[in-house]
Amino acid sequence: MGSIQAVEAIKLITGQGTPLLGRLLLFDALQMEFTELSLRKNPDCPLCGPKATIKELIDYEEFCGIRGEEAPVPQSEDDMTVQELKKRLDGREGVVLIDVREPHEAEIVSLPGAKLIPLGQVLERASEIPLDRDVVVHCHHGGRSAKAVQALRGLGYRRIRNLAGGIDAWAEEIDPSLPRY
Repeated sequence: MGSIQAVEAIKLITGQGTPLLGRLLLFDALQMEFTELSLRKNPDCPLCGPKATIKELIDYEEFCGIRGEEAPVPQSEDDMTVQELKKRLDGREGVVLIDVREPHEAEIVSLPGAKLIPLGQVLERASEIPLDRDVVVHCHHGGRSAKAVQALRGLGYRRIRNLAGGIDAWAEEIDPSLPRY
Protein backbone atom coordinates (compact mmCIF):
# COMPACT_ATOMS: atom_id res chain seq x y z
CA MET A 1 0.00 0.00 0.00
CA GLY A 2 2.82 2.37 0.85
CA SER A 3 4.54 1.66 -2.47
CA ILE A 4 1.30 2.34 -4.36
CA GLN A 5 0.90 5.66 -2.52
CA ALA A 6 4.52 6.58 -3.27
CA VAL A 7 4.08 5.79 -7.00
CA GLU A 8 0.90 7.92 -7.08
CA ALA A 9 2.78 10.83 -5.50
CA ILE A 10 5.62 10.48 -8.02
CA LYS A 11 3.10 10.42 -10.92
CA LEU A 12 1.48 13.61 -9.63
CA ILE A 13 4.83 15.39 -9.10
CA THR A 14 6.31 14.40 -12.47
CA GLY A 15 3.09 14.63 -14.49
CA GLN A 16 3.76 11.16 -15.94
CA GLY A 17 1.31 8.25 -16.20
CA THR A 18 -2.34 8.21 -15.18
CA PRO A 19 -2.85 9.04 -11.48
CA LEU A 20 -5.87 7.80 -9.53
CA LEU A 21 -7.62 11.18 -9.71
CA GLY A 22 -11.39 10.67 -9.51
CA ARG A 23 -10.92 6.99 -8.77
CA LEU A 24 -10.71 4.96 -5.58
CA LEU A 25 -8.56 1.83 -5.43
CA LEU A 26 -9.76 -0.75 -2.88
CA PHE A 27 -7.56 -3.61 -1.72
CA ASP A 28 -8.95 -6.82 -0.21
CA ALA A 29 -5.98 -8.52 1.47
CA LEU A 30 -7.93 -11.69 2.30
CA GLN A 31 -8.83 -12.33 -1.34
CA MET A 32 -5.73 -10.54 -2.72
CA GLU A 33 -7.94 -8.50 -5.04
CA PHE A 34 -7.99 -4.91 -6.17
CA THR A 35 -11.23 -3.11 -7.10
CA GLU A 36 -11.36 0.28 -8.73
CA LEU A 37 -14.32 2.63 -8.24
CA SER A 38 -15.00 5.81 -10.18
CA LEU A 39 -16.01 8.77 -8.08
CA ARG A 40 -17.87 11.93 -9.04
CA LYS A 41 -17.04 15.24 -7.50
CA ASN A 42 -19.69 16.51 -5.08
CA PRO A 43 -20.68 19.99 -6.30
CA ASP A 44 -21.75 20.92 -2.73
CA CYS A 45 -18.41 19.93 -1.16
CA PRO A 46 -17.42 22.68 1.34
CA LEU A 47 -13.74 21.97 0.66
CA CYS A 48 -13.38 21.57 -3.11
CA GLY A 49 -16.77 22.58 -4.60
CA PRO A 50 -17.31 25.81 -6.54
CA LYS A 51 -18.77 27.46 -3.41
CA ALA A 52 -16.12 26.19 -0.98
CA THR A 53 -16.49 27.51 2.57
CA ILE A 54 -13.42 25.79 4.07
CA LYS A 55 -10.40 27.83 3.06
CA GLU A 56 -7.83 27.04 5.79
CA LEU A 57 -6.83 24.42 8.34
CA ILE A 58 -8.49 24.44 11.77
CA ASP A 59 -6.70 24.77 15.12
CA TYR A 60 -6.57 21.02 15.81
CA GLU A 61 -5.68 21.27 19.53
CA GLU A 62 -8.52 23.71 20.22
CA PHE A 63 -10.96 21.64 18.14
CA CYS A 64 -10.13 18.53 20.18
CA GLY A 65 -10.49 20.39 23.45
CA ILE A 66 -6.92 19.90 24.63
CA ARG A 67 -5.90 23.54 24.63
CA GLY A 68 -3.92 24.32 27.78
CA GLU A 69 -2.76 20.79 28.53
CA GLU A 70 0.43 21.14 26.54
CA ALA A 71 1.58 24.28 28.38
CA PRO A 72 1.42 25.33 32.03
CA VAL A 73 -1.69 27.22 33.06
CA PRO A 74 -1.10 30.83 34.15
CA GLN A 75 -0.62 31.22 37.90
CA SER A 76 -3.79 32.04 39.87
CA GLU A 77 -4.74 32.16 43.54
CA ASP A 78 -5.93 28.55 43.22
CA ASP A 79 -2.43 27.45 42.19
CA MET A 80 0.34 26.01 44.33
CA THR A 81 3.90 25.79 43.01
CA VAL A 82 5.82 22.54 43.10
CA GLN A 83 8.24 24.17 45.57
CA GLU A 84 5.35 24.98 47.93
CA LEU A 85 4.06 21.41 47.70
CA LYS A 86 7.51 19.95 48.36
CA LYS A 87 7.89 22.17 51.43
CA ARG A 88 4.50 21.02 52.73
CA LEU A 89 5.28 17.35 52.08
CA ASP A 90 8.76 17.61 53.63
CA GLY A 91 7.20 19.26 56.69
CA ARG A 92 4.83 16.29 56.98
CA GLU A 93 1.88 18.64 56.71
CA GLY A 94 -1.31 16.76 55.96
CA VAL A 95 -1.98 17.24 52.27
CA VAL A 96 -4.27 15.05 50.21
CA LEU A 97 -2.95 14.58 46.67
CA ILE A 98 -5.46 13.94 43.87
CA ASP A 99 -4.23 12.94 40.40
CA VAL A 100 -6.83 13.68 37.69
CA ARG A 101 -4.88 12.10 34.82
CA GLU A 102 -5.92 8.91 33.07
CA PRO A 103 -4.71 5.53 34.43
CA HIS A 104 -2.29 4.99 31.54
CA GLU A 105 -0.59 8.30 32.41
CA ALA A 106 -0.32 7.38 36.08
CA GLU A 107 1.44 4.16 35.05
CA ILE A 108 4.22 6.27 33.52
CA VAL A 109 4.86 8.41 36.60
CA SER A 110 3.00 9.25 39.82
CA LEU A 111 3.53 11.25 42.96
CA PRO A 112 3.73 9.00 46.05
CA GLY A 113 0.44 8.82 47.90
CA ALA A 114 -1.63 10.50 45.19
CA LYS A 115 -5.16 9.16 44.73
CA LEU A 116 -6.07 8.63 41.07
CA ILE A 117 -9.47 10.09 40.12
CA PRO A 118 -9.57 10.84 36.37
CA LEU A 119 -11.04 14.25 35.50
CA GLY A 120 -14.17 12.72 33.99
CA GLN A 121 -14.96 11.03 37.33
CA VAL A 122 -14.16 13.89 39.72
CA LEU A 123 -17.72 15.06 40.33
CA GLU A 124 -19.18 11.56 40.76
CA ARG A 125 -16.32 10.56 43.08
CA ALA A 126 -16.15 13.84 45.02
CA SER A 127 -17.18 12.01 48.21
CA GLU A 128 -13.72 10.37 48.16
CA ILE A 129 -12.08 13.81 48.54
CA PRO A 130 -12.19 15.20 52.09
CA LEU A 131 -13.73 18.64 52.63
CA ASP A 132 -11.90 19.22 55.93
CA ARG A 133 -8.29 18.74 54.72
CA ASP A 134 -5.93 20.60 52.41
CA VAL A 135 -6.19 19.07 48.94
CA VAL A 136 -3.77 19.52 46.03
CA VAL A 137 -4.96 18.40 42.60
CA HIS A 138 -2.52 17.68 39.79
CA CYS A 139 -2.40 16.44 36.22
CA HIS A 140 0.28 16.48 33.52
CA HIS A 141 0.71 20.25 33.08
CA GLY A 142 -2.02 21.83 35.22
CA GLY A 143 -4.89 22.31 32.75
CA ARG A 144 -7.13 19.42 33.73
CA SER A 145 -6.42 19.86 37.43
CA ALA A 146 -7.41 23.56 37.19
CA LYS A 147 -10.77 22.43 35.74
CA ALA A 148 -11.16 19.91 38.56
CA VAL A 149 -10.42 22.56 41.20
CA GLN A 150 -13.05 24.88 39.71
CA ALA A 151 -15.64 22.08 39.60
CA LEU A 152 -14.91 21.07 43.20
CA ARG A 153 -15.07 24.68 44.38
CA GLY A 154 -18.60 24.67 42.98
CA LEU A 155 -19.35 21.77 45.34
CA GLY A 156 -18.12 23.73 48.36
CA TYR A 157 -14.45 22.74 48.53
CA ARG A 158 -12.43 25.66 49.90
CA ARG A 159 -9.15 24.03 50.97
CA ILE A 160 -8.24 22.93 47.46
CA ARG A 161 -5.39 24.04 45.19
CA ASN A 162 -4.10 23.23 41.71
CA LEU A 163 -0.48 22.14 41.27
CA ALA A 164 0.84 24.69 38.75
CA GLY A 165 2.74 22.95 35.96
CA GLY A 166 1.54 19.55 37.15
CA ILE A 167 3.65 16.44 37.52
CA ASP A 168 5.81 17.59 34.62
CA ALA A 169 6.95 20.64 36.63
CA TRP A 170 7.55 18.35 39.63
CA ALA A 171 9.77 16.09 37.51
CA GLU A 172 11.60 19.05 36.02
CA GLU A 173 12.13 21.15 39.17
CA ILE A 174 11.92 18.78 42.16
CA ASP A 175 12.77 15.22 41.11
CA PRO A 176 14.58 15.01 37.73
CA SER A 177 14.87 11.20 38.15
CA LEU A 178 11.16 10.88 37.35
CA PRO A 179 10.21 10.09 33.75
CA ARG A 180 8.65 12.89 31.68
CA TYR A 181 6.26 12.38 28.83
